[in-house]
Order: sequence, then C-alpha cells, then structure tokens
Amino acid sequence: MLQTEVLVVGAGPGGAATALKLSYLDIPCILLDKSTFPRDKICGDAISGKVTTLLKRLDPDILHRLRAKPVHSDFWGVRFVAPNHRIVDIPFQPNYVRDVKKAPGYVMRRMDFDNFLIEEVKKRNNIQFFDRTEATTFQRIDHGYRVTTKNGPTFECKILIVANGAHSQFSRKQGGLVKEDKHHAAAVRAYYKNVTGFSKDNFIELQFLKDYAPGYFWMFPLPNGGANVGLGMRSDFVSKRKINLRTELERIVREHPEIAPRFAEAEREGKIYGYGLPLGSKKRNISGDHYMLIGDAGHLIDPLTGEGIGNAFYSGFIAAEQARDCLEANDFSAQTMLAYDIRVERVMGSEMKLSYRMQELARFPWLLNIIGKIIVSNQKMLFVFSKMYTDFNIREQVVKPWFWLKILFSKS
Repeated sequence: MLQTEVLVVGAGPGGAATALKLSYLDIPCILLDKSTFPRDKICGDAISGKVTTLLKRLDPDILHRLRAKPVHSDFWGVRFVAPNHRIVDIPFQPNYVRDVKKAPGYVMRRMDFDNFLIEEVKKRNNIQFFDRTEATTFQRIDHGYRVTTKNGPTFECKILIVANGAHSQFSRKQGGLVKEDKHHAAAVRAYYKNVTGFSKDNFIELQFLKDYAPGYFWMFPLPNGGANVGLGMRSDFVSKRKINLRTELERIVREHPEIAPRFAEAEREGKIYGYGLPLGSKKRNISGDHYMLIGDAGHLIDPLTGEGIGNAFYSGFIAAEQARDCLEANDFSAQTMLAYDIRVERVMGSEMKLSYRMQELARFPWLLNIIGKIIVSNQKMLFVFSKMYTDFNIREQVVKPWFWLKILFSKS
C-alpha cells in the first residue's frame, strides 16, 4: 500500500501538466498510467498557445526545451474554409512576425509530445511516476480514496485527480458524466506525407464542408511534409445520417474537387483511427468529495474546434492549485472542491459558450458562408477573432449579442 496526499490517474497532457504544477508548488504526488511511454494517442496533434503560455509561466526552460525539439511544426493561426470555399485566415497574433522560437502554437505528434512531458516529469524528484499501472477500482474511504491497479500496487490518497481520458471509468461511475450524443463528437484521424497547399505560415486548416455539417475536415501540417488529417462530426448527426467517417475521409481525399488535388502525390502512413470527444458544451459537475476531473475526463473539449490539450493543461493547473488550497485548509469536501468548478468555468466558460453557439451555426452551411464573407470584409471583426485567442476579456464579451451588433455596424 502506497500513500500519498495527491494521486493523479492518467499521464497524458492533462495529468502530466497537473503533476508538474504540483511539483513546482512543492507538493509531492504520485502519477500513474496504464501505458508505457512513448505511446501513440489518437488526436489532432495541435499544441495551442494555451499550452505554450502555461509552460512559460511554470518554467521557461521547459518551453525552451519543447521548442528545441525537431519533431514539431510551428503554426501561427487557423485557416477556416467556409462551405463555399471562402478562406478566412485568423492569426493568433495581430501583425505578427514569424519566429519559430516564439510561435504561439505547434503541431506535434502526441507520441512525441506526451513523451516529452513524461521526460520532464521524470526530472522532478517529488513526482513518483508509475507506468504500466492501470487503475481498476476506486474505493471511497474515510480520508480519501483507495485505488487498486491491475499491474501494480494499491494507492491511498487524500485528493484524487482523474485525468484518464474520454473513457474514464471513474468519470462515468463516480462522477456521473455520461456520454450524450448532442454533447459528444466522433472523429477519425490519419497521417499523410506530401500533402500540399498549406499557407506559408503553417496555419492549421478547418474545412467546413457542406455534406458534413456540423463538423469539419482538418489538415494540420507536420514537419518534413507530413500532415495530420481527419474528419469530425457531432455524434448525434453521425448516428442520424448513418455516416461512416473512415469511408468519408477517404472519399474527401480522393474525390473532393478542392481538396483531392492537394493529395495528388500524398501517401497515407498507417491506418485511419477513430476516437470520441466528450465536448464541453454542457455545464457539468467536475469535482466532489476528495476528487477532481480534468481534461477529457471532465468533458472539457472545445465544442467547435475539438481542442482538448490546451483545456486539459488549464484544468490541470487549476486542479493543482485547488489541491494546494485544500491541503492547507485540511478540507477536501465537495463544497470546498466546488471552487475548482467555479474557476474552470471562469477561465473556459465563455470560450465554451461561444464555441457551442458557433457549432450550432455550423449546422447551416449558408450561414457559415455569410459569416465568412462578413469576417473577411470587416477588419475590426478579424482583429477581434485574432485577439480572442489570448484575451479572456474579449471572450467574455463575444457571447453577448450587442457586442456583435456594435462590430457589424461600425466602420471597418
């Protein structure tokens, strides 16, 4: 039996980030994962500015070591392509000058990124890391939780931080977070090489194709001519239309008049893999007596873009700070833990609401076409979308109708 004040279950980006934040707060913890690293994880592979910002705050040297890795591509914005093929380029920084050492975001295979984080975890002497250790049962005890594992020891903790992904057993059974197709997306992903036509500054691409609304086809540029390519769609529409996403991904790459030419010399590397995304489009309780849910386990994936890594990082950092507060007060009750939910809502709530509203609009291709035209022709609106990436005050405003009326009727 191993005892610890804080146990983090799941060593993906959210769990690793939580452990690192705890370490820098001088709080020892145990981190465990069922896998051996490096290991692959099905994902879009976009490492957003949320991640680089948080790593810089934690320790600039970690961010420096990440940027020194040769296995990523820098990217500087998002290219949205409307159903009528109108291109809307939104940089993450207005009037930016490209410098790979200062890029706001990167595209990096999860096998490489997750392993990088584990390497950082192993450098910290107050983190005990157990790989090949799968948590199988979670038992509530007087002073916290007892966690038994399939291949390792049994653990007891005062605070349990659950970061074991979209299919978390704890999240479903103890946390009560069940899959709801309206608040869930299905996606498939494949790696290709020799895909052409990316923007000169490696903007990641979200193509809103008419036949797959509300959803999108994506292409994210990787180093050496590689690309992460995928197709995602809200699960209720996948079921209703009986869509096979793997078949449709291959069809798009092979037949779509705007996209297929870019794959003329491309070659797929490996299989097409599918995965599920529990979306943050519904407010849920993500904590309770002695526990917190972070990242995908807390259903915190962006409803529009499908981004999960940045939100997992943010929730992990918040959970670590909440753990510190609980330990100092020696209070691990659900009422005290609720401060975690409140802070997550404050940091991510406005963005989630906006993304959900935009996802609802994406059901109507004709409306996306109009929005694309307005954004391209209105420099103030383009500036707002650009600043929204890093400015939380703007995110608070953009969910309010009067804000858009002001933008639309002002001179561009």
